Amino acid sequence: EVQLLESGGGLVRPGGSLKLNCVASGFTFSTSGMNWVRQAPGKAFEWLARIDGGGRTPDYSDSAQGRFTISRDNAKSVLYLQMNDLKPEDMALYYCGTDYWRDPRARGQGTQVTVSS
Repeated sequence: EVQLLESGGGLVRPGGSLKLNCVASGFTFSTSGMNWVRQAPGKAFEWLARIDGGGRTPDYSDSAQGRFTISRDNAKSVLYLQMNDLKPEDMALYYCGTDYWRDPRARGQGTQVTVSS
């Protein structure tokens, strides 16, 4: 059973930074592509970034490119998302998930990011 636990969200001022963490268990993390997605109130899920099992070739959405960095530590089964230059429009519930993240069973419960002055 896939288990994913996000943390690291919080309240940050515009222009600030946060680093999200996602601890994984219940599956072979080191060979699994992993993603970060978010959902703002009243909006659809938005995919942000993906990294393959080996940590190579990260891929980003236009909204994440240049500000967010996805990384992973396979020894610890942890996925990260470093977010810089945060904007009010980045405010959302952030989830980590496998490549099947559209299935609620393949993503965590989320961590809230609030960007406000």
